[in-house]
Amino acid sequence: MTKAVVLEPQLQAYLQHVAGERRLAARTVALYTEGLQHLQAMAAQSGQTVLALQAAHIRRFVASLHAKGRHGRSIALWLSCWRGFFKWAAWQGWVDRNPVEGIRAPKTAKPLPKALGVDEAVQLAAFVNPESDPWVEARDAAMTELLYSSGLRVSELAGLDVQAGSGLGWIDLQAGLVHVTGKGGKRRSVPVGSPARAALQRWLALRESRFAPHWGEPALFVGARGARITPRVIWQQLRQRSQQAGLAQSVHPHVLRHSFASHVLQSSGDLRAVQELLGHASIATTQIYTRLDFQHLAQAYEQAHPRARKKQ
Repeated sequence: MTKAVVLEPQLQAYLQHVAGERRLAARTVALYTEGLQHLQAMAAQSGQTVLALQAAHIRRFVASLHAKGRHGRSIALWLSCWRGFFKWAAWQGWVDRNPVEGIRAPKTAKPLPKALGVDEAVQLAAFVNPESDPWVEARDAAMTELLYSSGLRVSELAGLDVQAGSGLGWIDLQAGLVHVTGKGGKRRSVPVGSPARAALQRWLALRESRFAPHWGEPALFVGARGARITPRVIWQQLRQRSQQAGLAQSVHPHVLRHSFASHVLQSSGDLRAVQELLGHASIATTQIYTRLDFQHLAQAYEQAHPRARKKQ
């Protein structure tokens, strides 16, 4: 709101309470001030004072905000502010009940996960940087191939060991499987494609070359000092590699996980199989990829069907 708004005394008293007694951050107080200004303005438009508002008024305000395109999280923040004010006003004896109690913001649809197209994913996975250190290049190529081949989380990739032991997971090249421990300690085994196996073999041939013969680090992927690589370094290396490969978007590990899921679903249509491969406890979590798959099909339809496009 651009114009200075004089708040009703009770609203001003509440802001003084949250700033002085509750010691909320200045940014939070500013957001509360904005929320109360809007509450007062909408109450005035309804011919009411703020303290006279009922639950029906609040529901109309929420519907109006939603219809105007206000994001669900923004509405939820304002509702939290209003709820807190009326709760405090009840303690002061100014209102009999809290009209905001039980009212929730409209749910905002979850954004679709970002996934690469098949050509982009293959471009990144097949990329070779001839100017890079061969040791780093072999490691980063193997990590990229394995992320896309098996849809691993970055924490799962970082936790892999060379062989079975007491760690969180390991790679079995002979069987063509990667065994990982996912969220909630759930273990699963995922196939590893032949390009990823080849990349892993190249990496394993160089892995110990920089360190002493009795080095003994069990981690599959290690950094320059020989310790297990961290998820943060994996993010950095993958982002840099995607830029070097000429991709338009900056790629992080979860983009490759989304790409893996989307491409498997597009080819197979088997949602249950994708759920198992990703290690999702609930099929509902995996169902977001059906939206992504439909989006892909809709785009193909728009581009290909002669009756889909509007005449220019």
